[in-house]
Amino acid sequence: MAEPVDDALAELALVADLDHDRATRRGYPEAVYCEPKTPDQVRIVAAALRDRAGATDGVPPVALFTRASDEHARAVLDVLPDARWEPQARLVAWPPQPPAPTGGRVVVVAAGTSDLPVAHEAALTAGYLGRATDLVVDVGVAGLHRITRHLGTLRAARAVVVVAGMDGALPGVVAGLVAAPVVAVPTSVGYGASFGGIAALLTMLNACAPGIGVVNIDNGYGAGHLAAQIAAP
Repeated sequence: MAEPVDDALAELALVADLDHDRATRRGYPEAVYCEPKTPDQVRIVAAALRDRAGATDGVPPVALFTRASDEHARAVLDVLPDARWEPQARLVAWPPQPPAPTGGRVVVVAAGTSDLPVAHEAALTAGYLGRATDLVVDVGVAGLHRITRHLGTLRAARAVVVVAGMDGALPGVVAGLVAAPVVAVPTSVGYGASFGGIAALLTMLNACAPGIGVVNIDNGYGAGHLAAQIAAP
């Protein structure tokens, strides 16, 4: 009779080729992008991660399942029942507790409440990659005075992630106030002429303040990962 680990590996070969050595090679583990996958495919990947951790008797590297639906989350929790499910960020993390923070602080700024799902994804990603993280919310340019209340927090950061939809102007404002690099995240929030985040993306790419890097629309994971690398010890 085949061992459970062998069964899991046989199933995995039909779904994915996990890069188990990425954490050793790059310092950060592989993430699992759930959105185009079926719940069964995500369950197979989660089982393979669990079985590999058990076979090596080691502390598993952090596994992040991004863009997870409720069905994806249930599939992960079936085999990793202690995993942490954050529905607003659409992210599942295992083990459930982030590592002790090292390096510099990452501050994530959300222009509006509608940008919070992407901002939470960025903040959780940076936290699970080992950075102390703060979240500043609802400080968009419609009430620009609000950002000045948080200057102490912003200026203490090693990296700042700014998440904004609509006109996407906030990253340029923040970059003019702080010395740290700014990772700008356009979101798909906005009315028709925002074109699903393209207007915000173009604004961020054309910001006149130096020190801004721009990730893809709604890419909170990519922003949090980049900020964690910038703030590494």
